[in-house]
Amino acid sequence: MQNNQYSSRWVVCPASASQAPLRLFCFPYAGGGASIFRDWPAHLSSLAEICPIQLPGRENRLKEAPVTQMHVLIESVASALLPYMDDKPFALFGHSMGALFCYELARFLWKKYALSPACLFASGCRAPHRQSIYLNASQKRVCDLSDAALMEWMRKLNGTSQAILQDNELMKLLLPVVRADFTLAETYSYIEDGALDCPLSVFGGIQDEEIKRDDLFAWLELTSGQSAVRMLPGDHFFLQSSQHLLLNAVRHDLMSLA
Repeated sequence: MQNNQYSSRWVVCPASASQAPLRLFCFPYAGGGASIFRDWPAHLSSLAEICPIQLPGRENRLKEAPVTQMHVLIESVASALLPYMDDKPFALFGHSMGALFCYELARFLWKKYALSPACLFASGCRAPHRQSIYLNASQKRVCDLSDAALMEWMRKLNGTSQAILQDNELMKLLLPVVRADFTLAETYSYIEDGALDCPLSVFGGIQDEEIKRDDLFAWLELTSGQSAVRMLPGDHFFLQSSQHLLLNAVRHDLMSLA
């Protein structure tokens, strides 16, 4: 692996798992940072080097402007990840917006570099060809909501703690990132360009009111590889509430790749 200062801004890889047979690049949900995957190495390091992706505008990249266009972000991330793909296989995991990004990244990597993930994990996200604008009761795009309405939307999704939602200074930093991420997701347009050929593992929350079962099973139409859908207890953020079950499922699939 040819690591460099540029890519290290994007990729957080623990050195302790450097001998793992595969790298798992993990992409966060809207507004999330690399730290949401901080517990994953302890559970999966024997099978995969867990490499969370740090997008601009959050955590240690707080002073950087978040990206609002899918193709711009895809090209930047792909360039940063290439040095990490020359010595071992890789897989992609994304939750919500992160899953949509993973899908487009996989297509870009294959089309431009003939690189394909050993597996794509899509969590808490409707299939790309079934994406529709996230609407609330007033029929506005989430990215166009007022700050107050956007905070209420975040509260409804149940992925942000009350302590953070009630911290005005912190919310001043977080809201522009969430808004930018929803802009990226809500301006996304699916273009049909053939199916992937990698295995595809899809996860959904049983109590998720935003993503329906049909939206999850539609992912299976997008690959010619082995695929499966698993439903886990929890709402849209089952990634947190059912983390143990999710990690067990990911572990199972990673073992099947060995």
